[in-house]
Amino acid sequence: MRSFYEFFAGGGMARAGLGDGWRCLLANDIDPKKGAGYAANWGAEELKIQSVGTLAPADLPGRADLAWASFPCQDLSLAGDYAGLRGERSGSFWLFWRLMKALADERRAPTLIVLENVCGALTSRGGKDFSAIVAALADEGYRMGALIIDAASFVPQSRPRLFIVAVRKERAIAESITREDADARWHPANLLAAYTELPNKLKLAWVWWKLPAPLPRRAGFADVIEDMPEGVEWHSPAQTQRLLTLMSPTNREKVEQARRTRRRMVGGLYKRTRTDAAGNREQRAEVRFDDIAGCLRTPAGGSSRQSILVVEGEKVRSRLLAPREAARLMGLPESYKLPKNYNEAYHLAGDGVVVPVVRFLAAHILEPLLADGAQIDCEAA
Repeated sequence: MRSFYEFFAGGGMARAGLGDGWRCLLANDIDPKKGAGYAANWGAEELKIQSVGTLAPADLPGRADLAWASFPCQDLSLAGDYAGLRGERSGSFWLFWRLMKALADERRAPTLIVLENVCGALTSRGGKDFSAIVAALADEGYRMGALIIDAASFVPQSRPRLFIVAVRKERAIAESITREDADARWHPANLLAAYTELPNKLKLAWVWWKLPAPLPRRAGFADVIEDMPEGVEWHSPAQTQRLLTLMSPTNREKVEQARRTRRRMVGGLYKRTRTDAAGNREQRAEVRFDDIAGCLRTPAGGSSRQSILVVEGEKVRSRLLAPREAARLMGLPESYKLPKNYNEAYHLAGDGVVVPVVRFLAAHILEPLLADGAQIDCEAA
């Protein structure tokens, strides 16, 4: 059975996506509340709640096939302070990497490493952070490539994320999972721009990973929304009207268009601070009715929680997104146990990686790389 370490594990969504064909050797997160959510669903046997910087190689059993690290995004996100890998939170990547280097010194380097983060990692500090990550991987004997996968292809949530997939250079890479050049679906312009700025020596270690087109998404945003949810209440008419008054004319027109359809329309709504024509900052409510939720965010990331606006003819209702609805938007099964506290449940879901995206990546790249009988690429070694 394939094995893995899960760093910055949160509620174990990478574990959920990898599935039963993978065995967890270690799960690590610094947040006790997330750790409680992890333990409720997966048990605590492999779980260590502490800073990754305090882990030693002896804490990591065996030699894992994969190290998965969804390291903190706050310093790389436009919603955060954009301090990059020098920031206190996103800078924990280097603590993780020190541990990977220590494993390599013991000849226990994972065959595969997957790094997941926001797309801002491509441009933070003028691209220096992305180049530094690629250089770290290459210097430690990995070949790597990156993809941007929007969860909207799998679940009704707009959530583009950067995935850097690295493999030990001595491992064979089947031609069936690589391309000679970029694929616009998985390697859009911002990724191409970041790749172009890499030094030539790092481009020599680059791989263009190949993924198939995903199957059509089965569910829309309206399909995950309940009329009688647990953990939240519908706003009063006055509260809903308040949200409508915060909308710009463009967003009010979206509501009117939804009314004119004369059918149930569900929109995702965020409150944001915008600058008006006079330079004054004011709070605005922005809504979308494309049957896709906006990207789930947590207050720690610098943005508000997502609300929903349900329009049925002249009737308009609003409320916060319920925790179970957020879990569905992350592709978690109904059996996944959520904390009773609203904030803890929303944070656990909104700060994770989308489960079907992990499964897709595992099925089409990770598992083929680890397939039995793979030959050593002597030229690369």
